[in-house]
Amino acid sequence: MSRDQNAGQNLNMKSDNSSFERAEQFKCLSTALTAHSSVQEEIKSNLKSGNSCYHSVQNVLSSSLLPKIMKMKIYSTVILCVVLYGCDTWSVTVTEERRLRAFQNRC
Repeated sequence: MSRDQNAGQNLNMKSDNSSFERAEQFKCLSTALTAHSSVQEEIKSNLKSGNSCYHSVQNVLSSSLLPKIMKMKIYSTVILCVVLYGCDTWSVTVTEERRLRAFQNRC
């Protein structure tokens, strides 16, 4: 594998007979990734959506009629999925990880 410097900031990569150009923007799981992207806003948005989701099922989760195992399944399949949607593209800092853990511990 080798890298070639072209005009200015363009960086191409070559592997065997294939050449890959640097993309200014890449979209994955409805998330636009750029060289200058910050996931802070995306995490903040997902946490806000998770809060809304949590409040919409809060009466179910606080019910004494529902077993704890069912409450945990609702949390992991409904709320946690909303919060972590697109997380495979995130490069989180310690601060962002703390925010996600705080959400999880609160619920």
